[in-house]
Amino acid sequence: MSAYTFDDVAVVMGTYNEEQAIGSVLADIDRITDGRAEVVCVDGSDDRTPQIARKMGARVIEQEPQGYGVAVEAAVLAPDRPVVVTTDCDDTYPMEYLPKFLDLINDGYDVVSGDRISMGAETMPRLNRLGNVAFARLASFLMGATVHDTTTGMRAYRREILHDIDWTENTGLSAELLIRPAMRGYKIAEVPIPYRERAGETKLDPFAGGAAIAKSIVKVALEERFRF
Repeated sequence: MSAYTFDDVAVVMGTYNEEQAIGSVLADIDRITDGRAEVVCVDGSDDRTPQIARKMGARVIEQEPQGYGVAVEAAVLAPDRPVVVTTDCDDTYPMEYLPKFLDLINDGYDVVSGDRISMGAETMPRLNRLGNVAFARLASFLMGATVHDTTTGMRAYRREILHDIDWTENTGLSAELLIRPAMRGYKIAEVPIPYRERAGETKLDPFAGGAAIAKSIVKVALEERFRF
């Protein structure tokens, strides 16, 4: 089979009131992929985010706000292209790593996950950084395999994996999207990536959101361990 190119890639994201950053993110994707990647935004905004996204050529799927995971699950299942890349719409993730992610998919990996923690994630608030380290250690313990960043928003997937697994989590979906494939024997690569300061305000409460993510990690890992 011939190698995938950016003509085979869809970059997807859930968007909610990200008018400060969405233009920059979409411009980066367009620049890095020469406009060849499809872009899908599942949007629940009440600001100008969807208008900006459409003007810049993205496909916008409007959805009532129901949380992070509901939007991202709809986004990852929407494209027909064989390689699906997730990112956040707050301009924190380096789109210049898209060629590296695609190369690893072409090398046979099923999931390529951007690891923010190994490079230090200095722009991430300290409480969030400590929480993400704790999430990774918890997941590693339960999975029996080391992972460094379970909650990253930047990953590449072979499309069939996204459709072969039933996704159940909302706030904890980012962790689930790594844990279930890893525990089912899919080939996973983690790539250290820089993490930029976000544009706009975060919507996640660090305490309530952190507790929900930890609960999801335990639930998903135990479900996978006792799946048969």
